[in-house]
Amino acid sequence: MPKRILQGEVVSDKNDKTVVVLVERRFKHPLLQKVVRRTKKYHAHDESNSCKVGEMVRIEECRPISKNKTWKIVGNA
Repeated sequence: MPKRILQGEVVSDKNDKTVVVLVERRFKHPLLQKVVRRTKKYHAHDESNSCKVGEMVRIEECRPISKNKTWKIVGNA
C-alpha cells in the first residue's frame, strides 16, 4: 500500500527533531455547494532540524516514532 504524502506549512520548530506542520484541505460542501477549508496539524520527524517556521514542506506517513509522530519530512515543496 502506498504511503500518503501531504503538503503543508511549518508552524512550529521548537521541539528537538520535530516540526508541527499545518495541512489545509479544501472540499465542496455536499449541501451548500460552497468550498470549505479545513486544517489539521501533524507532528513530523525532522532528523536534521533543518526546517524553519514558514517553510512549505512535504510529509510522508511512516512507522510510529513517538506517541504523536507518525509522519516524517520528505522535502521542501
